Amino acid sequence: MARAREALLPPADLERLRALRRMKTVALAALGVMAVAFVVAFWLQSRYPWLEYVRAAAEGGMVGALADWFAVTALFRRPLGLPIPHTAIIPNRKDEIGRTLGEFVETNFLSAEVVRTKLSETSIAARLGSWLRVPAHAERVATEGSTIASAVLRALSDDDVQSVIAELAREHLVDPEWGTPAGAWLQRIVEADAHRGAVDLAVDSIATWLDGNAAAFHGLLSRRLPGWVPRLAHRFVDEAAYNEAVRFVRAVQADPRHPARRALDGYLARLADNLQHDPGTRARLENAKAAVFDSPRVGALAAEAWNAAKTGLLAALADPESGLRRRGAVAIGELGDRLATEDALQHRVDTWLTDAAVFLVDRYRHDIASIITDTVERWDPKETTEKIELMVGRDLQYIRLNGTVVGALAGLAIFAVAHALIPV
Repeated sequence: MARAREALLPPADLERLRALRRMKTVALAALGVMAVAFVVAFWLQSRYPWLEYVRAAAEGGMVGALADWFAVTALFRRPLGLPIPHTAIIPNRKDEIGRTLGEFVETNFLSAEVVRTKLSETSIAARLGSWLRVPAHAERVATEGSTIASAVLRALSDDDVQSVIAELAREHLVDPEWGTPAGAWLQRIVEADAHRGAVDLAVDSIATWLDGNAAAFHGLLSRRLPGWVPRLAHRFVDEAAYNEAVRFVRAVQADPRHPARRALDGYLARLADNLQHDPGTRARLENAKAAVFDSPRVGALAAEAWNAAKTGLLAALADPESGLRRRGAVAIGELGDRLATEDALQHRVDTWLTDAAVFLVDRYRHDIASIITDTVERWDPKETTEKIELMVGRDLQYIRLNGTVVGALAGLAIFAVAHALIPV
């Protein structure tokens, strides 16, 4: 069982276990040396009186070794399995130790003063900037950020995203009334003659289309003429209609004050006024808006747009040579340059980070410290004892060894002083 548990230990803990066993062997060997020295000295001291000093030293060494063995063992378990009070301290008081440790960390490490002092002494922004300005580091951050962003995109439910988009669109686009703000906006455009460019563009586009699509007028009007009208008249009517359309458009192009333009200006002005003051016009706009947004086709287009955007983003994030990835790495490097060289930016970032850390510590210090308490409470007492013994047991075995040496010296000194003051 013990070998199976040892096989599950990480390499660092295995090395600690070997060191602990070596020190236990050394401490036990020291006790054995003292016991052998005591037996030999006690047996031969009548023949060789100087061995009384050896016997006294060995007695003190054994007492010191046994006392420290008891003290060290009592921390982790009951010595010899005896139900002695105040032994097996760690397994019996595990939860109390965890609470005390949590309170100690919370009081001495998670205080606003400690955090602010430490962060104010650390040039976080400058160090971060120096690290980020290295191209390899900037590329690494861009790669890690792309991995996280890709994971987030894949984790998102398409239906949920589309629902959120639809809810946001309805809340900010569909539900608000469009008529009054649209009318005011159109009125400002008309009053500033800002629509002239759009009208010119539309007229120029119509003229260009007419120049290249004369054939579209063939039969446009002639097909409606009676059958007895000669074919030549049919052609004449279609050509006349085309030529009139061209002349009309050319006239509108050439004359900024053309009646058609003034009529369009008047229509736009009336529309702007109606949108602001005519309930019927506003109602028709709202109905048209609702019909468009509630159309299944619009919903399908929104879904297709999201899917296309998601696919494109995933492809760009996955490709190290994509424009998005390259631009991201460049932007991160540029940010690193600024953080490393601009004192004002460094001060702002350091201040923000310090204030954020102090705020988090002030608000969540107890929750952070409770991680220690809750973790220790979940540990099995036996496993807790083994963990702590692995970490500090080797040093505690030195206490046993030191106790043996100090006990021997103390026993020798006491015996020598006693013989010096009380001659036999």
